[in-house]
Amino acid sequence: MENNPNAVRAVLWAGFACGVLDITAALVVYGFFGLKPMRLLQGIASGLLGPKAFDGGLATALLGLLCHFVIAFGAAAVYFAASRAMPFLLRNAVVSGALYGVAVYFFMSRIVVPLSAAAKRPFSLKLMIIGIVIHIFCVGLPISLSVRRFSK
Repeated sequence: MENNPNAVRAVLWAGFACGVLDITAALVVYGFFGLKPMRLLQGIASGLLGPKAFDGGLATALLGLLCHFVIAFGAAAVYFAASRAMPFLLRNAVVSGALYGVAVYFFMSRIVVPLSAAAKRPFSLKLMIIGIVIHIFCVGLPISLSVRRFSK
């Protein structure tokens, strides 16, 4: 990727768009349910630190935001790499992006979060549906469309 400036540009734009849109959606949706922004970001950091993340104030909230963007850029890099081997991901960016958003949601909720130090939460169909919709529109599509736009 370092020898291809378009690759770096594609991943940077895709990761940035995904990170901003996804965290904005999370703040809006969970804010609607009464969760404060600091607590949401500390919740992300709790994947690394466990429950003590909620005692860390602004520092752990910023760590949570950093973790969120690392994951967003990672998801963008994976899609970019996959698009090199499977060009249909670029030709069919809308469908591929929507499906990628669903895949990222299930990868995060069924593999990453359970393996993290975050507290285990009971299953909620309502939150799953909200999460899938957010991941389609705020993760998968921004990544696929950005990669298609900037990787040529």
